[in-house]
Amino acid sequence: MGKNKIKRFEENKILPNVFQPTRDEALAGYRMKGKWREEFFKNDNPLVLELGCGKGEYTVGMAEAFPDKNFIGIDIKGARFWFGAKHAVGNNLPNTAFLRTQVELIEYFFDENEVDEIWITFPDPQIKFKRGKHRLTHPDFLARYKKIMKPGGLVHLKTDSEFLHGYTLGVLEVMGLTPEVSHHDIYGAPEFESDNIHLRDIKTYYEGLFSAKGKTITYLRFRI
Repeated sequence: MGKNKIKRFEENKILPNVFQPTRDEALAGYRMKGKWREEFFKNDNPLVLELGCGKGEYTVGMAEAFPDKNFIGIDIKGARFWFGAKHAVGNNLPNTAFLRTQVELIEYFFDENEVDEIWITFPDPQIKFKRGKHRLTHPDFLARYKKIMKPGGLVHLKTDSEFLHGYTLGVLEVMGLTPEVSHHDIYGAPEFESDNIHLRDIKTYYEGLFSAKGKTITYLRFRI
C-alpha cells in the first residue's frame, strides 16, 4: 500500500465528516441509522445519497449548489473519498458527509423514509451476465433503496454506459415504473442547459475522462 493511501486512511479517522463503521456494527444496528439529520446535520433538510461516490466530486458539487439539502457520499474505498471529505471540511460544507461501506449494506445505515433522493453516478456497468446482480440498478438494489426512501423518492442514474442505461429502462418497465426523464446525450440536449444545469456543470473525475474521449453521457430519473 502506498504512503499516500496510508496517510489518507489515517486522516479519515479524524475527519469529522467521515463515518467508517465495521460490518459488525452495521449488522448490529448502526448508531446513526434514522438519526443523520438530528445528530450530524442538525437540521430537517432533505437527505440525498450518492452511491459509489469515488473521489466525492459530485457529492461536494451538489452540496455547494444546494445548501438547503444534506448529502452523504457512499463508497467502500475511503482513500478515494478522502479528497471530497477534505474539500468539504476545508470549504466549510456542513451539509456533506461520507460513509465507508458496501452499497449492499445500505439498509443497515438508513431508516425507513429517511432518504429523499439517490444519485448513482458512473457505476461499473457489470456487463458480464454473471455479474448482473451487482449492477446498482438491479431489482434487488432497487428493493433496498425502497426500504430507506420516502414514498416517491427520486433515483438518478448518470452513466456513460448505454448498456446500463438500456438495462435500467428494461428493469423499470418490468417493475411497472415510468422514468420521468430518459436521455442518451445530456451534453447534446438544449433542455439541459438551464433547468437541469447541475447535470452538466457538476462532473465526476470519470465523467471528465469519458467526455474528453467523446463518449456521450446518459441520464435517467425515476421514482420508487
